Amino acid sequence: MARITMREAISQALWEEMERDPDVFIMGQEVGVWGGTYAVTKGFYDHFGPRRVRDTPISESAIVGAAIGSALTGLRPVAELMTINFAFVAMDHIVNEAAKIHYMFGGQMVLPLVIRTVGGGGRQLGATHSQTPDAIFAHFPGLKVVSPGTPADAKGLLKAAIRSQDPVMFIEHATLYQMRGEVPEGDYVVPIGKSIVQRPGRDVTIVTYSKMLEVSLKAADKLSQEGIEAEIVDLRTLRPLGMEPVIESFKKTNRAVVVEEGWPSYGIGAEISSRIYEQAFDYVDAPVKRVAQKEVPLPYNRTLEQMAIPNAEDIIAAVKEVL
Repeated sequence: MARITMREAISQALWEEMERDPDVFIMGQEVGVWGGTYAVTKGFYDHFGPRRVRDTPISESAIVGAAIGSALTGLRPVAELMTINFAFVAMDHIVNEAAKIHYMFGGQMVLPLVIRTVGGGGRQLGATHSQTPDAIFAHFPGLKVVSPGTPADAKGLLKAAIRSQDPVMFIEHATLYQMRGEVPEGDYVVPIGKSIVQRPGRDVTIVTYSKMLEVSLKAADKLSQEGIEAEIVDLRTLRPLGMEPVIESFKKTNRAVVVEEGWPSYGIGAEISSRIYEQAFDYVDAPVKRVAQKEVPLPYNRTLEQMAIPNAEDIIAAVKEVL
């Protein structure tokens, strides 16, 4: 397996799927000549041409609306939104059309649409450009929501998303593009909706995803030096939510910490905690602890921004509390 960055893994998945299926095409702001805001589609325009790599106006509503229309006519669009914060502009298209068309037409229509977008803070982009609203999109039935935390999963899940008959929100974290990891070459596909144990342990279960997987692994390494072995379950997909590995792990450790970058109120951590109580109450030896972003719009100031975003020390403190 090659050791490549997450940016390269995503680019590789897109390239391979476009070579495999002529109905797959890319559309979005600066995806063509410029090669993408994060250089994911660099070189695509020269190779695939303007018909399959389409620069769009600066209008998220137009991007998603056109993508829905093309998907309904048999194409497989991959629509790129520069940031998930701009997805709010296209909210009606995403949650009232993309998520519901298959259901409202009694299954007569399918919508093989992928919306690639970038979320998360940590780059001093201010309160309106640094949000992690993953839970908002995961709230709606009919819309799959994927958020990988490793390069291998980024490649495998994106290929699965492009092949899916359902609309998929594919959320990439802005600070993970340079992360390196081993990625299988060739036609590597990871099924959507399957959580995975990324680190085995015996004392406590840490449930997380995306950027917080990296932070949780750092915390687990530090805890290990003190004799505390944390098992880390990576959700990878937020809808459908694969709870089986979470419950299995919790039944072994009897303690859990849920880590997310978004705000705790009405968030992913609240959902996971609730499901643990509903499905494994008899195994609870301590209250489930949540680690999340401070309940403030993310500050622009770097020091304040870093104080608001969860870090390894926050996770370590939560683990020691439940132990």
